[in-house]
Amino acid sequence: MPTRPRIAVVGSANVDMVTFADRFPKAGETIFGQNFDLGFGGKGANQAVAAKLCGADVSMVARVGGDLFGPATIKNFEALGIDASHVKQVEGVSSGVAPIFVEPSGQNRIIVVKGANDRLTPADVNAAADVLKQVQCIVLQFEIPMETVYYTIQFARKHGVRCILNPAPAQAIDMHAITGLDYFIPNESESETIAGMPVRNVEDAKRCAEKLLKSGVKRVMITLGANGSLLAGADGMQHVAPFSVKSIDSTGAGDAFIGSFAVFLGEGLPELEAVRRANLYAGLSTTSVGTQKSFYNRERFDSEWNVRGKNS
Repeated sequence: MPTRPRIAVVGSANVDMVTFADRFPKAGETIFGQNFDLGFGGKGANQAVAAKLCGADVSMVARVGGDLFGPATIKNFEALGIDASHVKQVEGVSSGVAPIFVEPSGQNRIIVVKGANDRLTPADVNAAADVLKQVQCIVLQFEIPMETVYYTIQFARKHGVRCILNPAPAQAIDMHAITGLDYFIPNESESETIAGMPVRNVEDAKRCAEKLLKSGVKRVMITLGANGSLLAGADGMQHVAPFSVKSIDSTGAGDAFIGSFAVFLGEGLPELEAVRRANLYAGLSTTSVGTQKSFYNRERFDSEWNVRGKNS
């Protein structure tokens, strides 16, 4: 068995509230919906769950609200075996929520309320320092204050901890503030927003990655959905092909990639193999509906890898 890595996620925790209806209501109109689903989400939480299911010891650093969802979110982390000692409630603030309205065609409308996620501060990172100093990797996203993201990158660099940033949802970045990163991992649309250039295919991704590398980031990896991923650094670029799967719901695939990639690297696998395995882990997550509940545990993943990975 590979060494069990220790990973920390500094990031968001939300509750997804999904309503299914025949159509969207008009202004001032009340209609009946057909189904409702309540689930735990947030990019940070999703990545933590993926890493835990994939075989790591995981700690979460986050903030939840002083509402009903706060304790439920913490209990969900604990039930999954994720260290939630640094997931704290903020009184007088809601938990992060995402009301999602879905029509039969699949068209959806989403309103994200960041709530307590916006209250995660550099001081909270310092409060978790004893945990963060002991991990092999810290994972970050953009659903928390940018000040906290930048500070955590500096913290990781100071203490020699590998740091991965998933810049989602995309927004303006102080590129100088992230030069201490080990991996910068956007998808196509995030790459377009950040670099200001189109990313519609592998060649576009190479040009975009080159621009991002010139900004000072060490390693860039652009996830390309059904086209796999592109790994880029000072030593060159390599397109890593996807695995063929019967995809029915791609929600959360990017989070599955990030969480599993952190684990495979932490186990000491060569970088390219870690990317290939993360490609498969993300692909497998799209073969069932949902986000966290669609992620494979390590036993199921290893079974698939033993067949697909060695024959590709």
